[in-house]
Amino acid sequence: MTVSGMGGLPCPTSVRRKHAHHRRVVSVWPWIAWGRTVGRESLAKDLFAGLTGAVVVLPQGVAFAAIAGLPPEYGLYTAMVPVIVAAIFGSSHHLVSGPTTPISLLVFSTLSSMAPAGSPEYISLALTLAFLAGFFQIALALARLGLLVNFVSHSVVVGFTAGAAVLIASGQIKNLFGLHFAHNEWFFHNLAHLVEALPQTNNQALVVGLVTLLTVIGLRRLVPHWPNMLLGMLAGSLLVWGADLQVDMVGALPRNLPPLSHPDLSFATIRQLAPGGLAIALLGLIEAVSIARSIGLHSGQKINGNWEFFGQGLANVVGSFFSAYPSSGSFTRSGINFRSGAKTPMAAIFAALGLTVIVLTMAPLARYLPIASMAGAILLVAYQLIDFGTIRIIFRSGATEVSVLLVTFLSTLSLQLEFAIFVGVLLSLVIFLHRTASPVVLSRVPDPQSEWRAFVTDPDLFECPQLKIIRIDGPLYFGSVTHIEEMINLETEGTEKQPNLLIVCSGINYVDLPGIDMLLRIAITYKNRGGNLFFFGVKDQVCEMFQRFGYVNVIGQNHIFESKMEAVQNIVTRFLDRRVCQKCSRRVFLECSEMGNVQVNDESNRGEK
Repeated sequence: MTVSGMGGLPCPTSVRRKHAHHRRVVSVWPWIAWGRTVGRESLAKDLFAGLTGAVVVLPQGVAFAAIAGLPPEYGLYTAMVPVIVAAIFGSSHHLVSGPTTPISLLVFSTLSSMAPAGSPEYISLALTLAFLAGFFQIALALARLGLLVNFVSHSVVVGFTAGAAVLIASGQIKNLFGLHFAHNEWFFHNLAHLVEALPQTNNQALVVGLVTLLTVIGLRRLVPHWPNMLLGMLAGSLLVWGADLQVDMVGALPRNLPPLSHPDLSFATIRQLAPGGLAIALLGLIEAVSIARSIGLHSGQKINGNWEFFGQGLANVVGSFFSAYPSSGSFTRSGINFRSGAKTPMAAIFAALGLTVIVLTMAPLARYLPIASMAGAILLVAYQLIDFGTIRIIFRSGATEVSVLLVTFLSTLSLQLEFAIFVGVLLSLVIFLHRTASPVVLSRVPDPQSEWRAFVTDPDLFECPQLKIIRIDGPLYFGSVTHIEEMINLETEGTEKQPNLLIVCSGINYVDLPGIDMLLRIAITYKNRGGNLFFFGVKDQVCEMFQRFGYVNVIGQNHIFESKMEAVQNIVTRFLDRRVCQKCSRRVFLECSEMGNVQVNDESNRGEK
């Protein structure tokens, strides 16, 4: 027993089974693959990257919890246990999970109408939301649906993220100005309240927020690798302390590990939170997989979507029992992790452990953090969420992508966020179905300037008087057959004297029963003309469908050819009317010269019809 490509070396069945078992184990437990690469050198680099990440996530966790409507410590809890679980079970070596801006905003949008923000009931619902989101993500992973995120248009993600950034900014401007009014879940209501309340601006709070904002911007430009957000908040705190300003403060954080918790899994609660949980699951997966693949382009690592689905889902499920609200991959922390030299997921684990140590030792210092200072930092985070470069590219790409971007953006501002996500996903599916349902159908003619008379699309070239050639690029399925049949009828209109049709099938990857029925109707049409329908370049999977539905028996095996050369040789010599060929002066095929003594003039075949 040998294996081809291995030089004939024996490969005993037991060895193959051992290797197959190893591949299955690695595919289920990804840490086995990267765990072998952990060594003293990689641990040192991972430790440095992890400690850097711990410093970065400290202010982010507090800020993102505020966006989610939760007490600040819950943002830090979400950056602990879920990060470790996602690092162990995810596929990316550099992705760092935890609280993120879009997910935090979606949590607030889902729960704000159900309970007062920050209340015990609200916190319980947030933890249940994490459990549900994780459950949906694990279900998608077990169903091996990791490719689903590929069907969500990039324009949808960009539009939603831009809309989320505007919502975040609108929610934090009141804190920047030191204003107090009830936050509404509708963007335009909040905007109206903000305009009405502007005369009551707390100038001291505004100064603190602007100092924080300008400090972060300045440090980012001068020393981009420093923890600029943390230093910006520190600058705001020092200003309040030094000038004895009267502004609202965050308050002290509890100095403890994430307390054990239990989500509310009652039927009524699950039914109430299911739509929001599904929306968070989808958005979280899109975030995580997109970030992992983006970093993978630079690191050279291939990302497995199903692993990432499972890792993110398990992180949310486990995190819900450790006081964590829904988490996902963070672009900021993942990018810093990669740039800091991280080699394995141990860096993310070190970041979570480092944050735990910081919380246990320094949490009470949060009482000196001004809310206006935190708002200034969050405003910069919101601004950075808007991908202006990609938006410019989308506006140059065409009306379809622009409309997708604008519809998603406006839906994010005017609808509940979970429904805005579904609008974007539905829009992506509609675009996908429209594109697959409208394959390109082109007339093809032999090019006399090509040595082997390659088929091209050129209306100035002669066609064979007895053979029409068309090419179909796309699947032949129930959604596309009407369009394809209409296009074929359009391309063959006025060609009744061409009794035969040759379809180039190299662009057809799939065919179903309605597609077969359409081809059968075309075959009957050409048979009634006294001609035939032919195919070449049929792919194996399409040919299998032809055989399964009995189509080969209807049109005949001798009407299906592997190559262009085989098709033309057989059609010209066996199926075309020789009397017509002998009188024809076009000679579009090389084989035409064998059909008579008419002079062949390639140049006369171009520029006329």
